[in-house]
Amino acid sequence: MLSTFNVTMQFGAKPLFEQVTAKFSDGNRYGLIGANGSGKSTLMKILSGELEQSAGDVVLQPGRRLGTLKQNQFAYESERVLDVVMQGHIEMWRAMQERDRIYADPSATDADYMKAADLEVKFGEYGGYDAEARASRILSDIGIGESLHERSMREVAPGLKLRVLLAQALFSKPDVLLLDEPTNNLDIHSIRWLEGVLNGYDATMVIISHDRRFLNQVCTHIADLDYQQLKVYPGSYDDFMLASLQARQRVESANAKAQERISDLQEFVRRFSANASKARQATSRRKELEKIKLEEIRPSSRQNPYIRFEQRKKLYNSALSVQALTFRYPGSGVDVLKKISFNIRAGERVAIIGANGVGKTTLMRCLVRELEPSAGEITWVENAEPGYMPQDPQADFAEKVDLFTWMSEWTGKADDDLIVRATLGRLLFSGDEVKKSVQVLSGGEKGRMIYGKLMLSKPNVMVMDEPTNHMDMETIESLQTALELYPGTLLFASHDREFISGLATRIIEIRHDGTIEDFSGTFDEYLAAHPLIA
Repeated sequence: MLSTFNVTMQFGAKPLFEQVTAKFSDGNRYGLIGANGSGKSTLMKILSGELEQSAGDVVLQPGRRLGTLKQNQFAYESERVLDVVMQGHIEMWRAMQERDRIYADPSATDADYMKAADLEVKFGEYGGYDAEARASRILSDIGIGESLHERSMREVAPGLKLRVLLAQALFSKPDVLLLDEPTNNLDIHSIRWLEGVLNGYDATMVIISHDRRFLNQVCTHIADLDYQQLKVYPGSYDDFMLASLQARQRVESANAKAQERISDLQEFVRRFSANASKARQATSRRKELEKIKLEEIRPSSRQNPYIRFEQRKKLYNSALSVQALTFRYPGSGVDVLKKISFNIRAGERVAIIGANGVGKTTLMRCLVRELEPSAGEITWVENAEPGYMPQDPQADFAEKVDLFTWMSEWTGKADDDLIVRATLGRLLFSGDEVKKSVQVLSGGEKGRMIYGKLMLSKPNVMVMDEPTNHMDMETIESLQTALELYPGTLLFASHDREFISGLATRIIEIRHDGTIEDFSGTFDEYLAAHPLIA
């Protein structure tokens, strides 16, 4: 249905990827994965026609429609919700816009009106006369109430903007749907809702995501962009991990056997090439040597940072007490958090969850004294040394200093150059990279720098707000391993269900009314106790 033939994309001297040949068809759902910087979003833009490849061809089967889920959820703030949805049918929208422009032009000529008549015909052929009704139906089906249909996008809550853009992508009834990071900025319940929508929609899909559970729930195939090439595996993400590991092991095993055979043949030739009675056999062995080829094992573009967290002081029994905590932003008149009370025991790993906008970040900022509660008390035990990772670390990188200087602030000792360089190296910053300014770092790189700060400062309690944001799967897996081994106390907010599932021993859900549900148990136990909320 959608195919690529020897597609190459080159920026500068080195290709980002080359000779990518793949076929996306038969209503399959392909998870497009790869390390940060491997070219996933670039390939997606090439598939959508937004970007032209350096070489090769992209072919959409004639008569098939392509839909794209836009990544920027705030791109249409001044536009009417229904109009945003109808823009999903590009040809119809353009015909309508041009027709309306002609009708509104007082200086329009007869030729212009003839053109408008042609556009009117096309508009009808595209189903334009019932477009608003269809757009309204789709919006209602995916949970956007009629009261919002005539409003501007800026009046739509952040958690619902993605639903409007999904309605836009579905409006033209595409046969192929391209989705780049569709779970970004979604809360857990919205992600579960999106899984249901995609699993129930009949189209071929290509989906970029770093959410492992989402890929397992939705995808029928995994398209792995690595080694500057694309390889498609049938099955879920877990199936891919097993298959790719087994494939590499097979190549390594075959190469080991081939190398052993090469050594035996070389030894025979060396010993008997000058022996007249063995000359024919030596010649035969040389010919066999020439035929043996070791299969190339190309270095992966994936890299796992080495992350380990320690605590300087051990806590016993209790870590934190929160009593009747209430918070209201000045002038809002609404309590974001309402008389919240809970105690955190030493060594617990507590996940803070809830819908977008309910106050997860507000709670965490209160806990680390970035915000002053309107009422109530927050009491850390005497020896508690909290370390904080904010959801938006921009303020931590306001000064124009290099990576080495920034990281040096957290060693606690003077002239610890080796410790700083080792920490940066473990976080995949090496060579001249350590001399660049922290202000030019990407979101994922800033996150890794915060990990380094926590590694060096050794807190006995870590408060982490969306610590997997902007991270590739390798970094998320390394972080999860590090937190599983961390002996201290952990409070974290996340929408990554696999991450929560692997770590949490307790769930605190913030409700829409500002109160909480305190659930003692794992995330899987929490999900089993709560039905799907759309």
